[in-house]
Amino acid sequence: MKSIDRPVRGSSSGRPIMALLDLLGRRWTMRVLWELRGEPLSFRGLQAACSGMSPSVLNQRLAELREARLVEAGEAGYALSAHGRELLSLFGPLNRWAEDWARSLHG
Repeated sequence: MKSIDRPVRGSSSGRPIMALLDLLGRRWTMRVLWELRGEPLSFRGLQAACSGMSPSVLNQRLAELREARLVEAGEAGYALSAHGRELLSLFGPLNRWAEDWARSLHG
């Protein structure tokens, strides 16, 4: 895939994959996405599900994920957007690959 003309958030190269990996690599980001895999959660519900996360960090991660259009806020609380659900579905094959890889390192 060709680089886009202007840099995307988190990437000076302009490559969207690098921006995505930067976002997903931030502390608590993957946990927030994982906890939203089911029904929408209120801020407090999400904070409880992510035990140990401070309210300020949760606010920051939710803002970043909403800006990236992976999470949306509604009357029922925070939920994965269509893009967020699609992204989460792609982790199944990646997880299977990682499990095979981990077994190859130990066996």
